[in-house]
This record gives sequence, structure tokens and C-alpha cells, in this order.
Amino acid sequence: MADPIRMKVRLVGDVAEVRALIGHPMETGLRKDPVSGQLIPLHFIKNVTVTHNDAVVMEAQWAQALSRNPYLQLRIRGVKPDDEIGIAWIDNRGEGNAAKAKVPPRA
Repeated sequence: MADPIRMKVRLVGDVAEVRALIGHPMETGLRKDPVSGQLIPLHFIKNVTVTHNDAVVMEAQWAQALSRNPYLQLRIRGVKPDDEIGIAWIDNRGEGNAAKAKVPPRA
């Protein structure tokens, strides 16, 4: 099972500041296992989608060049308290994860 997505949303005016830490090993396929000496197979996040009330606001295609447990930060305009922000990803093995968070009242 995939690690959870740790997400925080803060509302400033009508702009939601979204911060997410995505738990994933992000293996490049070039690193060797310290015990066996064999290459660790390629394993990375391919697609990331961010939604606001189920409408897609961002899609990204990632590759193996990102670090383990990638951090994502973005701002979304036109957000109100109690709206829902979602983040979902799929990796090169077809595994994925998703998380949703309610937008809290303004800061």
C-alpha cells in the first residue's frame, strides 16, 4: 500500500495555499541495492492531478529525476471555505494514491 499524502490547505482571501508531501520511494533505476549489488528497479510517480471541487486545476507529468517523498506546493484562486481540494497520483507500476482536504475558514 502507498504511503499517505500529507496535505495542508490554508485560505488567504480567495486563494488557497496547498502544500503536500507525497510518500513515494521515487527510484531512478540507477541505484544499487547495498546488500545484493543489483540495480533497484525504476519506480517513480508519472502523473499528478490536483482538483478543486472535482474540477481539475493542475495536471503534471513527473519522471524519475525527483527526490524521494516529493513535496508539492501551489496556489488556487477562487476558493471558498468548505470547498474540497484533492490530489491524486499514479506511478509507472500502475499504483496510486489520492487524498482530499476541506478548505478551512480564512486565516
